[in-house]
Amino acid sequence: MAVTDKSFFEALAAELCTPVPGADRITIYLRAEASDFIRFNRAAVRQATHVQQGYATLAGVHGTRRIEATVTLTGQIDEDLSALRAERATLLSQLPDVPEDPYLLLPHEVSSSHRHETGTLPSPEALVLAVTSAAKGLDFVGFYAGGPVVRAFADSRGQRHWHHVESFHIDWCLYQQADKAVKTAYAGTHWDPAQFAQRVATAAQRLPLLAQAPRALTPGAYRAYFTPIAMAELLGTLGWGGFGAQARRTGTSSLSRLELHDAQMHAMVQMSEDTARSIAPAFTAEGFAKPPAVSLVEAGRSTGTLNSPRSGRQYGLPANGANAQEAPEALRLAPGTLHEADVLSALDTGLYISNLWYLNYSDRQACRMTGMTRFACFWVEGGKLVAPLPVMRFDDSFLRMFGEGLVALTDRAELIPESGTYKERQLSSLTTPGALVEGWRLTL
Repeated sequence: MAVTDKSFFEALAAELCTPVPGADRITIYLRAEASDFIRFNRAAVRQATHVQQGYATLAGVHGTRRIEATVTLTGQIDEDLSALRAERATLLSQLPDVPEDPYLLLPHEVSSSHRHETGTLPSPEALVLAVTSAAKGLDFVGFYAGGPVVRAFADSRGQRHWHHVESFHIDWCLYQQADKAVKTAYAGTHWDPAQFAQRVATAAQRLPLLAQAPRALTPGAYRAYFTPIAMAELLGTLGWGGFGAQARRTGTSSLSRLELHDAQMHAMVQMSEDTARSIAPAFTAEGFAKPPAVSLVEAGRSTGTLNSPRSGRQYGLPANGANAQEAPEALRLAPGTLHEADVLSALDTGLYISNLWYLNYSDRQACRMTGMTRFACFWVEGGKLVAPLPVMRFDDSFLRMFGEGLVALTDRAELIPESGTYKERQLSSLTTPGALVEGWRLTL
């Protein structure tokens, strides 16, 4: 029985999530995956592996006391149940010694949810064929991760949540020489080899430009287009405390000026925590059901925050499915009206920003960010890519860029899953269009 099977989790829940003396409730939270990982170098397989792993977090609650422990699962139901029973007994024996937590908030309603989606993913053999065919003759360096990821929750009150999605993410660089490369990514739940091949071909068309001398730029303000990949870096930085209730209440949020109506973004800016249209589960590790969407910004104005259970208790706010960090897991910036095919003509003359990295705040209170351009960024003249850019540092306020500086958003929002695989694959994502901005400030 695989750790990603629903029957495996149901067996754990039936045995462990039962009323026991000394606890008001027992909960179990499962994290599991069965993933293929394939690394490519020079369009050939460098490393290929398959990982199946699962972790069960058991918790016991009595009044305002809560204790938990996590057990690595083997997939052998008898062995895992034995280990978890022993862990539960240990937790219950220690529970009376745990200090009371005045900010503990747990769900009162008994709710259940079920999402079981089977995507269309390539087999390892099909993926290797797609890469070797599309990247023939190219210095293709990339990494693929794909397969089912599971989150599940149960408690002794009868609550049951199940979340199973199959997704993939592959990102790669086509190297021209040395550090000159075009970086691209493709992700989703339904693999299309034709779309993958098209993305490789589009990236390959830009390689000859990288052989040209970079266009020298002086520090100053430039008209710029940000691809969805570059936008994901900006929005990801914004998620570092920007939307959290605690950060807003303590004045440490990068969007405090928006909250205080001291600043406003452009009327076309609409942001939400859009769980229903993402790959994130519709419940938390504590068993709270998440709303389908939480409005964060409408018409450029702040409309809500991400409220964790602890913030809910502390500030008297309704918990709305936020994690402990109150960071977005399914942030969505609504698309605009600019056709993707018209991006270069709309930019006319300026900067085409494919990637950004090393982002951080230079002034958190002003929502001012700094970072570096990366990989194939280009100078555009007359609506055409004409020369690569040298690596440049920017320093600009997100509120300015997406307030008075915002010219247009593209008409398609792209789902960009979190690509990190440290310890385990993630289910968080960003969904964003590209953006055309006036006056983006380069400093050196």
